[in-house]
Amino acid sequence: RELDEKLLNVIDMQFLYGYYEPTLLILFEPNQTWPGRVAVRQDTCSIVAISLNIMQKVHPVIWSLSNLPFDCTQAMAVPKPIGGVVIFAVNSLLYLNQSVPPYGVSLNSLTNGTTAFPLRMQDGVRIMLDCAQAAFVSYDKIVISLKGGEIYVLTLITDGMRSVRAFHFDKAAASVLTTCMTTLEPGYLFLGSRLGNSLLLKYTEKLQEPPVVVTKDRERQEEPPNKKKRLDLSTGWIAGDVALLDDLDEIEVYGNEAQSGTQLATYSFEVCDSILNIGPCVNASMGEPAFLSEEFQNNPEPDLEIVVCSGYGKNGALSVLQRSIRAQVVTTFELPGCHDMWTVIASEKKEEANAKDQKTDGEKMEKETKEVTPEDDVRQHGFLILSREDSTMILQTGQEIMELDASGFATQGPTIFAGNIGDNKYIVQVSPLGIRLLEGVNQLHFIPVDLGSPILHCAVCDPYVVIMSAEGHVTMFVLKRDTYGGNTHRLTMQKPQIHMSSKVIALCAYRDISGMFTTESRASLLKEDCGRGSQSEAETMITNISTTVDDEEEMLYGEAGSALFNAPKEEPSRASVPMVEKEPSHFKVEPTNWCMLVRENGVMEIYQLPDWRLVFLVKNFPMGQRVLVDSSSGQPTTQGEGKKEEVTRLTEMPVVKEVLLVGLGNRQTRPFLLVHVEQELLIYEAFPYDAQQSQNNLKVRFKKVPHNINFREKKLKQSKKDKKVETAGGEELPVAKARVGRFRYFEDISGYCGIFICGPSPHWLFMTSRGALRLHPMSVDGPIESFAPFHNVNCPKGFLYFNKQGDLRISVLPTYLSYDAPWPVRKIPLRCTAHYVSYHVETKVYAVTTSVTEICNRIPKMTGEDKEFENVERDDRYIYPMLEKFTIQLISPVSWEAIPNTRIDLEEWEHATCMKTVSLRSEETVSGFKGYIAVGTCLTQGEEVTCRGRILILDVIEVVPEPGQPLTKNKFKVLYEKEQKGPVTALCHCHGYLVSAIGQKIFLWSLKDNELTGMAFIDTQLYIHQMISVKNFILAADIMKSVSILRYQEESKTLSLVSRDPKLLEVYSVEFMVDNSQLGFLVSDRDKNLLVYMYQPEARESFGGTRLLRRADFNVATHVNTFWRTPCRGIMDSANKKNLAWENKHITWFATLDGGLGFLLPMHEKTYRRLLMLQNALITMIPHHAGLNPKAYRMLHCDRRSLQNGVRNILDGELLNKYLYLSTMERSELAKKIGTTPDMILEDLLEIDRVTSHF
Repeated sequence: RELDEKLLNVIDMQFLYGYYEPTLLILFEPNQTWPGRVAVRQDTCSIVAISLNIMQKVHPVIWSLSNLPFDCTQAMAVPKPIGGVVIFAVNSLLYLNQSVPPYGVSLNSLTNGTTAFPLRMQDGVRIMLDCAQAAFVSYDKIVISLKGGEIYVLTLITDGMRSVRAFHFDKAAASVLTTCMTTLEPGYLFLGSRLGNSLLLKYTEKLQEPPVVVTKDRERQEEPPNKKKRLDLSTGWIAGDVALLDDLDEIEVYGNEAQSGTQLATYSFEVCDSILNIGPCVNASMGEPAFLSEEFQNNPEPDLEIVVCSGYGKNGALSVLQRSIRAQVVTTFELPGCHDMWTVIASEKKEEANAKDQKTDGEKMEKETKEVTPEDDVRQHGFLILSREDSTMILQTGQEIMELDASGFATQGPTIFAGNIGDNKYIVQVSPLGIRLLEGVNQLHFIPVDLGSPILHCAVCDPYVVIMSAEGHVTMFVLKRDTYGGNTHRLTMQKPQIHMSSKVIALCAYRDISGMFTTESRASLLKEDCGRGSQSEAETMITNISTTVDDEEEMLYGEAGSALFNAPKEEPSRASVPMVEKEPSHFKVEPTNWCMLVRENGVMEIYQLPDWRLVFLVKNFPMGQRVLVDSSSGQPTTQGEGKKEEVTRLTEMPVVKEVLLVGLGNRQTRPFLLVHVEQELLIYEAFPYDAQQSQNNLKVRFKKVPHNINFREKKLKQSKKDKKVETAGGEELPVAKARVGRFRYFEDISGYCGIFICGPSPHWLFMTSRGALRLHPMSVDGPIESFAPFHNVNCPKGFLYFNKQGDLRISVLPTYLSYDAPWPVRKIPLRCTAHYVSYHVETKVYAVTTSVTEICNRIPKMTGEDKEFENVERDDRYIYPMLEKFTIQLISPVSWEAIPNTRIDLEEWEHATCMKTVSLRSEETVSGFKGYIAVGTCLTQGEEVTCRGRILILDVIEVVPEPGQPLTKNKFKVLYEKEQKGPVTALCHCHGYLVSAIGQKIFLWSLKDNELTGMAFIDTQLYIHQMISVKNFILAADIMKSVSILRYQEESKTLSLVSRDPKLLEVYSVEFMVDNSQLGFLVSDRDKNLLVYMYQPEARESFGGTRLLRRADFNVATHVNTFWRTPCRGIMDSANKKNLAWENKHITWFATLDGGLGFLLPMHEKTYRRLLMLQNALITMIPHHAGLNPKAYRMLHCDRRSLQNGVRNILDGELLNKYLYLSTMERSELAKKIGTTPDMILEDLLEIDRVTSHF
């Protein structure tokens, strides 16, 4: 404020390098201009540098410069030793520094006549810098990504005086359209994109020696191995999406720059990783998947997927989204009565295998070495073991599946567990009364186990086998080398010394290769490391600092696990610790073995194997605290205390049914704990924690992971009775049956590893090396009883499962989907912008409208009545404007390719403004209606030519396919294409008639004999850009003046206005909300709100129904451009009374321009009231991230001051779902506050989840 310059219209601000006091450079434009006014007023930008003296509160201006080109867009401070600032303008690039004359270059010929600033011509470059992103990779090199995705490396060439005397541009690659750019550690560059997948690039520089001319061939020879590996590694959609892989244009530039203090270098970029992005979702359509196993085709619920138009330009794509996983069934066997199953690897008797085995002494070898073996056969499953109520079935799985009659397996009773041990050489089979060790089909020995009650559960962690009996006794077997010589092994029993004050009810064994599970303090490890004298002093210091930083990160976020160990060879090493490169030997993690026990009194304990030393203890474990903290302090809880606690607590303590601790993610470095408590699933992730000083406890804690997997069965009341029966003493049968494990760990199903969760709501839990936890439901086959991974000749890397009906399905995961995303997704690159997609139900194909940009060098001129085109000739450095060229074509969901010969090109200058499938009257069909594709276009040729448009009506017909091209069975047939009196901006159908918005009027047409005849019309607002209809009502959205409801009356053939919203509103999109007999009008607007309007003529404020009333509003914080509706799920199942309540309610789904998905669901009044109270309680009770307020965030946002307050009335589902994340105590406290029970609330939340589980 105190400065002399008037600092208006600030464009950019940067702190400069090399000053003693903080110095701020401001780029601003005091008098604004625009391209059309440049002839009169040009060079309007200025800079000013202000020195900030904080102590004395004075801010002197130390340097200023005015009359810079009017199109300056950003400033970048140049690091020392050069200093100064680089200013980006659209057509020029400037370098400015205090006390040095400015240096600027013109990048194209548009600077001629638009600026008087002295600019030199930059040779060999013809680019524009609007929408360009840039980042410094060294003090004199900037990487610039242009709006078309081209990557240039700009070198600032300095003279001896450290002032810039030239710019050197080098085109390095072509990549994704970039929205932001940042350098990570040296050598890595992150390109963030809103319009495509964000990329992590690795850049390497090659110095140029001017005299030697490297031929392209030589360079190409050095390139391939590296490049090839990348292609194999990256999954299909990465390879498809990145133009980098095919056009690494490394353009070499040679010049004698050797004497100029600056070394010129060419850079090559390669893709290391990418983050999937399906935004901006411009348009969406529901359709049926082309492949669905015939077993699922009779489901009452329709099977749907969503196809979304994503991306822009060369990043344009169609994204196919499915929420649930549909397995591809290979075959089905009907085998009723099987409770559980296991697949085991049958060892081949090979000499080298035996030799290896002796070396490792029965311990599992590191996974890396195992995968090196050339034959994949070693990992193939040889036997399938099915357990029934009173017998066991053994199937040998080779080329075909056969039942084995005579074998060493026990078949007379049920099987409790079967698995491999001794590096997959042996098989362990546990039955209720004993344990068998087998090699192939031969039994090596049988150990009868008498613990006073039958064995209930077994956990294996090579070479240990831990067994639990029905009365909670625990014992352990160890696989040891046979003492009588020979290479066989035996199981020897060890009775662990653990107290039995409270019964053990669940256990699991865990083999840790992450190195996170340790009882040693991390600080001591570091001291030891720094004590080594191998490195130079400086190196040691760097190492030390970086590790403590990493340690702090770990303590704060518990995420740095992957950084502490060498990343696998194929992944670019993302380790942020320099130490890793220097001393990998020190970080070779020795595998450790642990056992987790859960007792009846709610205590969870972790013991170190094989000596059963207690290292971790948590009380009240089943209550689901947010963080599990160790309270062992080294010794077991005293007997008496345990007893007392048990008596008081047994009544309300939930029962733990099952636990599983397993390492997931990149080389299994992320330990996860899954717990099945009564009717609930808890998921915890371990993180290193090292604040407690006691030496011998486990240095980890567990944090709860939010999810919404439903474990609740429908019939709640009956399960309570069952529990009473179990505790009363009728133990044998129900318990033995109930012990079917729900958590099934798998290592390589179609290349993914994770856990399959059986039960009423089956889910896949994946974690890839990227480290995000992904939960995907598999609801297509109902509840799943048991599951096993299955790798076989006929079913490579597949799986088996039993559904509720007793069908054993042998299946594989469809590999064309990427599961490392919130929903399984498939991205089909189109390499052009997709605008509209529409599904044609009769022929099951999609119509897609796309556009590509072309150079425009003609100007239309009107001479009297005729149009003439004048060709424009400009110089070589001139950049011509771009024009979009539109096409419509059919795409088949079978292969997601464009169907040959179905492409319709629109005229030059013609834009498609809308495309829909419309149902028009037709005498060809029984129903009297037929689906057509209708397209509206608009011809824009500048301000002198009147704007016109066309309506195209296309029929998709079936023809005889061409030989060898089965997709060509569908073709477009153009029924109608005629020019209209104005631009056609929106289309829909009403009662079998076509409704079109043309200019400022809305017309209603009927299609007869391939001609449109007008039936009715009405005048409207400024520009109608969206129209939808239900029955004979039409909802029309205006670009500025909100929404209107029109009605068509068939008898009098009139189109009339029923009601409208009189206030100004910039509408993005509209849809109906259906709640039984009530109809709401849902609108998304420019301020990122969702608004619901209703027609209520009885209400006073509606002035007799002429005004629509706003009944609900909500801020989604992102623009919504597309909606679609589905009925609630499960209403087909008429047996369930609950479903009737949801019968006529529709879910309105939306996709956002940021690549998000969401839905709105009409609620029942009672449920709404209950959840509203819960929402208000949650807002005050939960600590929110960064102290942000969810209530304020979801309030209506509005730029204009309106006379109406926000009406809210929409619940925030994201906030309500946080209730599931709370512990049992917090839940009941909250429920008590609002006068209800946790069960009621959970039922409500899970019911919402159930009725919306589409796709």
